Amino acid sequence: MARVCQVTGKTPIKGHKVSFSNKKALRRFLPNLQTKRFFFAEEDRWVTLKLSSHAIRIINKRGLAAVVKELRASGQTI
Repeated sequence: MARVCQVTGKTPIKGHKVSFSNKKALRRFLPNLQTKRFFFAEEDRWVTLKLSSHAIRIINKRGLAAVVKELRASGQTI
């Protein structure tokens, strides 16, 4: 699952590259993905996730334990 955020599910989208002469050519808009390590204190181990910058903000706001609980409930392995 390359270029997919593990928390938000963001994927690349397609759109047009528009030149000065207004010619349109297809291009891909990639999500801002970062590979980030978090220390998961409940299990006393490090967790590596591929996240968008928006997902990093979600983890900072709600906490890693709540986000991991939701991911496991949806069937992802971490």
